Amino acid sequence: MTSLAPVRLCQTIKSFSGGMACTNAGGLSIVKDAAFRAPPLAGNLAEMQLTSSTFGQAFALGVEQSLAGRRWRWRGGNMALGNPATLDHDIVSQLLLARGVEHADLERQRAPTLRAFLPDPSIFADMDAAADRLAQAVIAGEKITIYGDYDVDGATSAALLVRLLRDLGVAADYYIPDRLLEGYGPSGEALVELGRRGSSLVVTVDCGAMAHDALAQAHEAGIDVIVVDHHKCATELPRAVALVNPNRLDECHEGAAHGHLAAVGVAFLLGVALVRTLRGRGYFAARPEPELMALLDLVALGTVADVAALHGLNRAFVAQGLKVMARRANIGMAALIDASRLTRSPQCSDLGFALGPRINAGGRVGEATLGVRLLTTEDADEARAIAAQLSALNEERRAIEAAVQEAAEAQIAAQHNRAVVVLAGEGWHPGVIGIVAGRIKEKTGKPSLVVALDGAAGKGSGRSIAGVDLGAAIIAARDAGLLIAGGGHAMAAGLTVAADRVEHFAAWLHDRLGDAVARASAEQDILLDIAIAPGGLTTEFVGSLEEAGPYGMGWPGPRVAVGPVRLVSADIVGSDHLRVIAAGDDGRSFKGIAFRAAESALGQALLHGARGRKLWLAGRAKIDDWGNTPKVELHLEDAAFSD
Repeated sequence: MTSLAPVRLCQTIKSFSGGMACTNAGGLSIVKDAAFRAPPLAGNLAEMQLTSSTFGQAFALGVEQSLAGRRWRWRGGNMALGNPATLDHDIVSQLLLARGVEHADLERQRAPTLRAFLPDPSIFADMDAAADRLAQAVIAGEKITIYGDYDVDGATSAALLVRLLRDLGVAADYYIPDRLLEGYGPSGEALVELGRRGSSLVVTVDCGAMAHDALAQAHEAGIDVIVVDHHKCATELPRAVALVNPNRLDECHEGAAHGHLAAVGVAFLLGVALVRTLRGRGYFAARPEPELMALLDLVALGTVADVAALHGLNRAFVAQGLKVMARRANIGMAALIDASRLTRSPQCSDLGFALGPRINAGGRVGEATLGVRLLTTEDADEARAIAAQLSALNEERRAIEAAVQEAAEAQIAAQHNRAVVVLAGEGWHPGVIGIVAGRIKEKTGKPSLVVALDGAAGKGSGRSIAGVDLGAAIIAARDAGLLIAGGGHAMAAGLTVAADRVEHFAAWLHDRLGDAVARASAEQDILLDIAIAPGGLTTEFVGSLEEAGPYGMGWPGPRVAVGPVRLVSADIVGSDHLRVIAAGDDGRSFKGIAFRAAESALGQALLHGARGRKLWLAGRAKIDDWGNTPKVELHLEDAAFSD
């Protein structure tokens, strides 16, 4: 056995953790005589004996199969103490490196700003044409209508352009279609009607890239249309004055590199281009320029709620947008925050789990225009009323979702171990089936589709697992004549299917994706960033982790392994959540909670099979600010025996 001298190891931990002392001062723990099989990376670990095999292990903490049936690995291979290239980095730098940041780019990524990440809008195809036509409309006082999608990205995109045009002296209208009556995207009938009402220019946001027929009708009616979108395009583009979309197949390399933008991000870039164009034409000689930065709260909300990848420009959008949101200058946004019962400034996770769902509820089960109305109003009383209405609709949506989920889960046992779970029911609300599909996927660990039947046909929504391209399978099923319509991406897809073809379609999916699902299931890994003793779970530690954020899709939040610990208690709270109290050899204890996990393999193992055993617990370290004294809890995702 080889050893590292306590002083040397203490220095290493201090360097790695950004200056944390290796004493128990300040509530940090000391673990003595601990023989860890893999590298502890933070916390106050004062004395350790590490074997020579520590640094060559394939599995993090030696976990080849966790209680949830997964392998544990270090994210990016950067987390081993034995890697000399990473020993001298502080914890924030280490997290950035593990997410693919180059050493030379650490400082820019540590504090992402628009100055550092914002591209010249002119790099995007048709951007200058779009800005020129919009500027012409602003100067001439034309009537402009913003046509948005019904989800959060569409609502924030529409609100952003409406607010910007208002600041430019133009009272723009907006139109949000009813998803159940009008379907997705712009319709020709709606565009022509907007023209009849006086709009000479329509800007579609978060939709329109594939609306060939609708835009052709608008053109024939003499209505100019600018498309602002981010969805995949076909080779042939619809007829429009301009189509701004980083995911155009003919986009240049520099523009295509921003294909991860949500529509609201593209709309913001159009706003930058518009203001620049108007400046060049002397529009601001006698009036102030609009404050574009004040719109970043809308960009942040739409980006996170649309689950856009939070790297590059998106990360800067969200980081700066959260700062704008904290100022509460947007009356509607402030009312939404209050209705969400947030007593602090919103964090990134709040946008996806508290604010976004309320805006979405309007489009899913209520009135589609409520989100835009809220985010553009200047009347505080109206804002409070709309926010309260959206909160009520969100509760209604949750109740509908719960009923559909219960009915769907009742069918799981009859799936006969199919590779893809396909559940269908008459009268299920189509506005919640995507959410329910995601819940079923989490519960089963398999790609899942939920179909809302309405007579002879049904609309379905699916969610997949890493390594299984559900969208490609849906497109193939459509081409094979099994579906009326269908499409999507690798991780999410939608479809329309005849009611009498659902079972045949399910069997076809099993045959097509069975091998892929088996491989993906066998290769499930959970990636860890840091291992720590219980006493290292401090608010200061969590603060250090958050400095490498904001986290979200494409920029995963740090996953922490805490241990070894013994469970003091484990019980079920709510309907399906698991709560544990764990204590380590350092004498420190903490609370962990695993959401919707009581009936899972992990939950059952912790409830009934962990008594007297030592474990590693893995999850996200979060601050529980309920009560007077903030404490750290672990949002538990997995566990493994360590004895």
